[in-house]
Amino acid sequence: MGSARETVSQLALRSPLDNGVTDMIRFSDEHVWVRVEGSTGVVGITVHAQDTLGDIVFVDLPAVGKVLVAAEIAGVVESVKAAADVYTPVSGTVTEVNEALRADPSLANSEPLGAGWFFKLKLSDPAELGKLMDEAAYASFRG
Repeated sequence: MGSARETVSQLALRSPLDNGVTDMIRFSDEHVWVRVEGSTGVVGITVHAQDTLGDIVFVDLPAVGKVLVAAEIAGVVESVKAAADVYTPVSGTVTEVNEALRADPSLANSEPLGAGWFFKLKLSDPAELGKLMDEAAYASFRG
């Protein structure tokens, strides 16, 4: 894994999926990303979010098996500056949480688009991805 400052384009996978969609990363207006890997979404906070929060000291992750609805609170991230809710950008059932992040929350600072992911979920409505921003739109949104 390279620098946390790598662009999303450098991290996005480009292989076609069974459903004809290419793997991608999309962003919510809550500064959360989702990377699509087949029918699974991998979710984490953006570089901007971790920069704003500062040193992350604790994460509360959703339970495996929990059914989440897009824009629902999925967890909490706490830093030396503040605590913030983490909203799921898409709907689905949590299939895995990042235990390495739970053990070392600073991964959300050092590798927010990589090893600092929060949870994975089986997408229940892939069409929701169309409501999220691509990298260019997110960069514009951030200003």
